[in-house]
Amino acid sequence: MNTQNPQATTARIAPAGLVLLAITSISWGLNWPVTKYLLSELPPLTMRGLTGIVGSLLLMIVVVGSGQSLRVGRAWWPRLCLYAFLNVACWMALMGIALLWLPAGEASMVAYTMPVWASLLAWPILGERPTLLRIIAFGLAFGGLTVILGGHGFSITQEKLLGFVMVLVGSFAFALGAVLSKRYPLPLPPMTSAAWQVGLGCLPVGLVGILIETSDLGAVTTLGWWLLAYGTVVQFCVAYVTWFAALTRLPASVAAIGTTAVPVFGVVASAIALHESLGLVQISALILTLAGVVLATRT
Repeated sequence: MNTQNPQATTARIAPAGLVLLAITSISWGLNWPVTKYLLSELPPLTMRGLTGIVGSLLLMIVVVGSGQSLRVGRAWWPRLCLYAFLNVACWMALMGIALLWLPAGEASMVAYTMPVWASLLAWPILGERPTLLRIIAFGLAFGGLTVILGGHGFSITQEKLLGFVMVLVGSFAFALGAVLSKRYPLPLPPMTSAAWQVGLGCLPVGLVGILIETSDLGAVTTLGWWLLAYGTVVQFCVAYVTWFAALTRLPASVAAIGTTAVPVFGVVASAIALHESLGLVQISALILTLAGVVLATRT
């Protein structure tokens, strides 16, 4: 029986929290077409890695400026590095490369199936047996992926199929990191953990990019520099600050469901800015995927 006062539950959903959540979702959603465009001017690993490193430094400044500590106990570094690899390095590298072959809108839909994979991973790692809603969530998410692939007549190129696989692996790695962090939590403030994970995860991505990719910063256009600033400041700093601020004002379930708006903004913004397709296939896939994600976050 739920003995919680309904009025107290309602009071927790502060309007300021919803505004902060909206800023987070819009910021992360718009970053998909931004990243897709930047790939026409810079290689993926260099671009994703270096913007993340600068973004993590900005986050650290925010952490220190807010009176929090960046100190990490010696015993927690291995766990922190593992989560940085799963949550950031895999995401940044795989998503960046995948966007070379995939439309940004479709990639964002596939990427944000992560709550579905997290709900499945919770069984072997956390001992949470899958409920009927979780099974339905998986079916809906799988249906959305099938619609995306079927929209190409199941005759997509090898590169595009590889792109889908990369996005799925990146999404699965993020989900694994999220579930492991529940099983083996880090005793760090959320902003401190985020700042270190972004930095530690993006550092190897950027270094590999510098070593194997050819970048010409002189060829970056004025628009490209503005978009790099957006990807650095807004994606890694502003959106993280508003996300954690929203979490302090909203129930976790509301915040989790609110992030399902990210692929919506990604799909719509990509259609407007990059003239990507937004037809029956994309809308149907988006509805199925979002329905699965919402069910997964409610179980």
